Amino acid sequence: MARRAPRARERGENVVGPYRELFDVPGARGFVIAGFVGRLPMSMLGLSVVLLISALTGSYATAGAISATVAIAFAVAAPLSGRLVDRFGQARVLVPLVLLHGTALIALMLCAAYDAPIWALFVSGVFVGGAATSLGSMVRARWSHLLGRSARLHTAFSFESVADEVIFVAGPALATALTTMVNLYAGLIVTLVATLAGTIAFSLQRGTEPPVREDGARSGSPITIPGVALLSCVFLAMGAVFGSVDLITVAFAEDHGAKAVAGLLLASIASGSMVSGLWYGAQRWRISLRHRFIRGLVVFAAGLAPILLIADTRVMAAALFLAGLAISPTIITGYALVERLVPGPLLTEGMSWISTAVGFGVAIGAWAGGRLTDAFGASNAYAFSLLCALLAVAIGVGGNTLLRTPESGSEAHSPAT
Repeated sequence: MARRAPRARERGENVVGPYRELFDVPGARGFVIAGFVGRLPMSMLGLSVVLLISALTGSYATAGAISATVAIAFAVAAPLSGRLVDRFGQARVLVPLVLLHGTALIALMLCAAYDAPIWALFVSGVFVGGAATSLGSMVRARWSHLLGRSARLHTAFSFESVADEVIFVAGPALATALTTMVNLYAGLIVTLVATLAGTIAFSLQRGTEPPVREDGARSGSPITIPGVALLSCVFLAMGAVFGSVDLITVAFAEDHGAKAVAGLLLASIASGSMVSGLWYGAQRWRISLRHRFIRGLVVFAAGLAPILLIADTRVMAAALFLAGLAISPTIITGYALVERLVPGPLLTEGMSWISTAVGFGVAIGAWAGGRLTDAFGASNAYAFSLLCALLAVAIGVGGNTLLRTPESGSEAHSPAT
């Protein structure tokens, strides 16, 4: 027992140590905390909209369509806001956008509260999504600015992926609890407050903001880079998985008389991703980035297969946890590939294209998931999620040579030990 304790401490230090070193960077704590609060609503917004609209209309198809509208508007606008940030700086772009986003979200809630026509909900949803910002891309751009291409950048990207998964663990459960147990509008109200407070606090921290680089204004779009285009297609398919699983799981829980646990079921898949992301970021990797990416996609698709056969919420929670284990490593590697493929002056826009792809995918998944759930039931609708995961594998495997980078076979991304 005496020998096991030091070994356990050593293993714990091997995992935690690289992450602790990140916060020795001046200013890191402030923008990480503000960025976390500001993007907490990314896991609450769509689900809160679905829960509110489905309760008011009785239709998951309508709820999914409005949620998809928000996601599509965000997906269309994200590269533009990323390009504006690269050209004018984060603070000058984020503050007016988040104020517009907050105003549109208030309008959406008022339209729902006063029984406005359905088209009014769609219009307000366009502005909610169009003014939303890809704050995760801004945080990663700050890490890239502060750390360059040092070994700690891999750890920083891994940390942000773990933070995203913590958000996706807490957010759905919080949104579900607020909407079902407090008030139909409570989830969106908390979303509004967190978005405004976190984004404005993040914008005020100018010391860690990446400088504006004039050469970025004269460059083309990162989406014209073949590797970035391929990654966007892969993440489009993955986003469809995320969007469909979110909506279908809410319906699955309701079908089994446990709608209140829908958030906990969604937290299960995020928990699996969080655990794997924490482990993944602390490892030393000799496998190239592109091979890690392909392997992550394969494991992701394989992990989704069992959920089609499950008819119990407790078993589903375990299955979703296992299905989530491949998510963080795949996303971390995808962002690392973008960072290697995209020129520095276009980095924020390059990362925003990943957010755009996921946003379009979520919109497609939410829309298709709602239609298929209404038509065939939740358990059968999960087949769509699996097909989208298999499509992501096919695209990634078929075009993996486009993901070659000069450092992809080195240990440039490995955290220092």
